[in-house]
Amino acid sequence: MTSWHGVKQPRNPWSDGPEYITQCPIPPGTSFMYEVNFTMEEGTLLWHAHSDWTRATVHGAIVILPEEGTTYPFPKPDGEEIIVLGSWYSQGDDPNADLDEALDEGTDVPRSVGYMINGEFGDFINCSKDSTYHMYVNYGKTYHLRIINAAVSAELFFAIADHNLTVVGMDASYTKPLVSSYLVLSPGTTIDVLFTANKTPGRYYMAARRFSSEATTVTNFNHAVATAIIQYSGNYSLDSSPMFPNGSLPSYFDYDAADSFDFMLKSLASEDHPSDVPLNITRRMFIVASISEILCPHHKCVIAPTTIGSSLNNQSWENPSTDVLQAYYNNISGVYTADFPDYPPVFYNWTGDDMPEVSGVSDKVTKVKMLEYNESMEVVFQGSDILRGAESHPMHMHGYSFYVVGHGLGNYDNETDPLSYNLVDPPLVNTFAVPREGWIAIRFVANNPGVWFWHCHIDRHMSWGMNTVFIVKDGGTEETSMRGPPSYMPPCEDSYNIARMKSRRLPRQISST
Repeated sequence: MTSWHGVKQPRNPWSDGPEYITQCPIPPGTSFMYEVNFTMEEGTLLWHAHSDWTRATVHGAIVILPEEGTTYPFPKPDGEEIIVLGSWYSQGDDPNADLDEALDEGTDVPRSVGYMINGEFGDFINCSKDSTYHMYVNYGKTYHLRIINAAVSAELFFAIADHNLTVVGMDASYTKPLVSSYLVLSPGTTIDVLFTANKTPGRYYMAARRFSSEATTVTNFNHAVATAIIQYSGNYSLDSSPMFPNGSLPSYFDYDAADSFDFMLKSLASEDHPSDVPLNITRRMFIVASISEILCPHHKCVIAPTTIGSSLNNQSWENPSTDVLQAYYNNISGVYTADFPDYPPVFYNWTGDDMPEVSGVSDKVTKVKMLEYNESMEVVFQGSDILRGAESHPMHMHGYSFYVVGHGLGNYDNETDPLSYNLVDPPLVNTFAVPREGWIAIRFVANNPGVWFWHCHIDRHMSWGMNTVFIVKDGGTEETSMRGPPSYMPPCEDSYNIARMKSRRLPRQISST
């Protein structure tokens, strides 16, 4: 299953890709052809597998150039480079098998052992010393970097030693130029930046370091720093090591650096690339993203009466055995229910210490949200410290981009916070992080009929259930209605898929000896 991350696929969720949402898995030895339709996107996106954690190694860049006869909204660079940030798991381990075991037994899911830049750890790691990625530049030239965070479960800081970066695009939408000494990229985020090779000719590290939004007491994550080398042309000594971005690459727990970068982003909002923020909102939702306990009657755990999970409004997603899209299109009952709540079951101090016990318990469900065609939506995502599990949650929506009109730390206030909304030039993105113990407010118009996945793009949280599905109804005409299915879709009743679902739902047996 392949997802075309950030491609809107108008009226055609059949080619969107996430397993058990818009299709069942492709059985071994068979194939499935996707139709990819680019419309408003311009810049950099990515494609990746959307089956368990296969995307750890199955991913790549999508580059969408300006339409013929048009140009970039910035001076044409002298060169460009694709920079893919990735994660790696222990040799010999099968992340998907380890994931299934962890979900069955209620233990922690796999953690990566290293991060990479264009497939290499960098020369801080022995196995990559001779193969570290190099980018060769000429003094005085400006380069366009298309940077992609394809890591499975890690937000990453990125910097180039002694060089500023000018952000000009994010998620295939142009931004106002933002000069920064570093970037922060959530999983699935793509950023277009310019940098000018205007320093003393030599070698400079580009580096990526984990941003951990968990509590500072949580240290069981990969601390390795991925590196690549910017190498100037010319005659100079190669005896010394490249310069490292010590002063610009934030540390692992630098919450302020992550929030400051995200909060400074604005869309270009020019005549050629206008901003079109919905103003007359017809439906509002308030969604609490949290770590949760899942009761064993709803989840066959084998070690304790509850297992760790995650949820949206105390609803923890469980994949059905038939994909939601086929069930919706063919009116198959019993696959999902259309009652995902607009609000959490109880209101409390989301970031405080006095949370009611019930707030930490969630149900395993397959609940979707039905939207009328052309509804103007505002959704507020609120982070929570339930179970002392406050983290950043990069929320990603399939089939749409959305405007981030507001953001802040602490609890959202529905009376005062909307007064500070940016309704003129908010960033237009497909993935954006709900800050640790904070909130974001987004807006979009539900004008792409179909079945669309909403999920946290930290795959650990997605696997635990921090997902739902928005189903946008048809608009009454052929042009405003979902297309019919292609002639072939992977069959959900295939023996491979039946065995696959059973392996996920039956607990592993633990020996008593």
